[in-house]
Amino acid sequence: MTDILLFVVVPYVSLAVFVGGHVWRYRYDKFGWTTRSSQLYERRLLRVGSPLFHFGVLLVALGHVGGLLVPEAWTEALGVSETAYHAVAFGLGTLAGFCTLAGAAILIYRRRTVGPVFSATTGNDKIMYVLLIGTILLGLGTTVLGNATGHPHDYRQTVSPWFRSVFYLHPRTDLILAAPVGFRLHALSAWLLFAFWPFSRLVHVFSAPLGYLTRPYIVYRSRDAGLGNRPARRGWERVQ
Repeated sequence: MTDILLFVVVPYVSLAVFVGGHVWRYRYDKFGWTTRSSQLYERRLLRVGSPLFHFGVLLVALGHVGGLLVPEAWTEALGVSETAYHAVAFGLGTLAGFCTLAGAAILIYRRRTVGPVFSATTGNDKIMYVLLIGTILLGLGTTVLGNATGHPHDYRQTVSPWFRSVFYLHPRTDLILAAPVGFRLHALSAWLLFAFWPFSRLVHVFSAPLGYLTRPYIVYRSRDAGLGNRPARRGWERVQ
């Protein structure tokens, strides 16, 4: 029952909250759909930490999309050996993970040491940071530890097919239970993060400024310096 609760019930509840929460947030809290930018308070640390964090997270997300959604048979059909795939995945994944953690460390340090930024930090933000950093640490830890011991786990035979089976509506708990405990904790942490996602500043991930591409031009006209602040005269103005 515990295995079913953790690896069947939790994923489906998380997906339902993730989708339903975003719909609710968009309908009833459009003005809150924002990152609550603190750039006005401090820029030096933000200029370094933000790109490092966001580019790292983007690489981590792309790596997970490829590792979880693309079956191992597909890459083999393309001529990519398991050794080559693992080497690339480990190299890029480790680099992306450390970049993400370094950027997050700078941003958290900035929030803690810059007074106005710390004052603008809510309890919701703190929970989000704990879930996000915890998920990244668990994923990076399992990857680095497995390779350091010389026995990396092939998650594409356990975690990946289990993840896809959830969306097939036929969850295979036997697959995820065959994975080391670190991978299971990483998966559970990710589901908790997805459930909390709609109620945090992470919703800005789905905010693409597409309207900017089709908006009309803004025309700026300078004020006639000769008019100044004097009140407008009645009648016709003389043409210069």
